[in-house]
Amino acid sequence: MSIAHIKAQSVSTFRVRQRRTDDNHKTKVNIMTTLNNQSGNQTKQTALFAPRETHQPDVKKYSDLELLGKLLGVREAKKIYAGSISAVFKDQAPEICLVARELLTRWLNEEIMAGASLNAPQAVRDYLKMHFAGREFESFVVIFLDAQHRVIAAEELFRGTLTQTSVYPREVVKVSLKHNAAAVIFAHNHPSGVTEPSQSDRMLTDALKQALALVDVRVLDHFVVAGNQTMSFAERGMI
Repeated sequence: MSIAHIKAQSVSTFRVRQRRTDDNHKTKVNIMTTLNNQSGNQTKQTALFAPRETHQPDVKKYSDLELLGKLLGVREAKKIYAGSISAVFKDQAPEICLVARELLTRWLNEEIMAGASLNAPQAVRDYLKMHFAGREFESFVVIFLDAQHRVIAAEELFRGTLTQTSVYPREVVKVSLKHNAAAVIFAHNHPSGVTEPSQSDRMLTDALKQALALVDVRVLDHFVVAGNQTMSFAERGMI
């Protein structure tokens, strides 16, 4: 074998080894690239399905329309909102609004049931305002209390028309005895929006006081509710 042939064979062998080395390097690079891509995709998927951090929004900062949008959807909220939320909770309002009003009323009822009503007058007012919200007819409510002035029950006993309702003292006495109440608080609404009690309201309160006194049930107060306003007979010295 000639020296030239040996040199040519050595060069060929060297090139084959170099090619294999290059191929091995490329394979390693491809493997590393694939692993990195898989790791990146896994990280993205993990981030995609990772639980989001939640926090309670400060809903007090929302406008009336924004709050309604959360409840009804923006499009429906814009249809029924006309600058005031009072119409939203009337009896002709969407069902979800009436459900929300009823839930709030029941929550406030639980609040006044939890403690003495005379120690939580604002809770009583809030409950009554929510109960009468949007009512286009007069309604008469009685809150029945035990001897420690804790709430036993709150019931709507009578319903009337836009301007008046008929209240029967005999029925009030009967339900008071049924609950074994020691005291009561009356409330009725004025759909007209005026809280000032009428002469009929005063006469009715006196008649109820006299009838309940016969069975040792005290009348502690009588509220007149008109929208967001309330008037207390006791605070006016009329009880």
